[in-house]
Amino acid sequence: MAQGKFVVYTRVSTKRQGDSGLGLEAQRQAVAVYLNGGDWQVCGEFTETESGKSDTNRPQLQAAIKACRIYGAKLLIAKFDRLSRDAGFLLGLEKTGIEFVAADNPHANRMTIGIMAVVADEERRTISTRTKAALQAAKARGVRLGGDRGVTLSAESKAKGTAVLKAKANDRASDLSGIIEEIKGSGAVSLREIAAALNARSVPTARGGLWSAVQVSRILKRAA
Repeated sequence: MAQGKFVVYTRVSTKRQGDSGLGLEAQRQAVAVYLNGGDWQVCGEFTETESGKSDTNRPQLQAAIKACRIYGAKLLIAKFDRLSRDAGFLLGLEKTGIEFVAADNPHANRMTIGIMAVVADEERRTISTRTKAALQAAKARGVRLGGDRGVTLSAESKAKGTAVLKAKANDRASDLSGIIEEIKGSGAVSLREIAAALNARSVPTARGGLWSAVQVSRILKRAA
């Protein structure tokens, strides 16, 4: 039985199929079979209409991934099939860092995605080869390898690390801005009321905890 929070992602190949619901009900049935009771919560469902001509443009997938980040949920892909052969899709999904499962392919998850993406494997091998060659070249020049060199992070490295953390915090604030506006529109005025509404919607903080007025204030300032 499934456990936890999920965001469902379904796909149809044409607009007519999307409007008629052909194939969509079968995907929803596959999702229901996968969930199969248990202690789970579906935080949202997003349906992509693909023409076959521009499969790289998947706005609903991006919206689903954003919802996963907001709710701390796992992406539940109803119909994986040919996506499993799209190395670009697999690598892009891997880079998001979100967990995912596939209703029609129990072997597809974040632990196996690297195996399925041949391109990623080839890239790793290329990097390994280059690293070995660089080490051999350094050794030939008389550079001592290994051991504790008392290396410390440079000011530039620290600045880059800080920038990465700041960018993640800004992305988080951007992700939450829409849902906070919805909450305000429903009548919540104070920071405490907004925090309570976020908790009621099962939206976790960045660390997976409950919201407080102070945390809401920080998000609002960052999003401003």
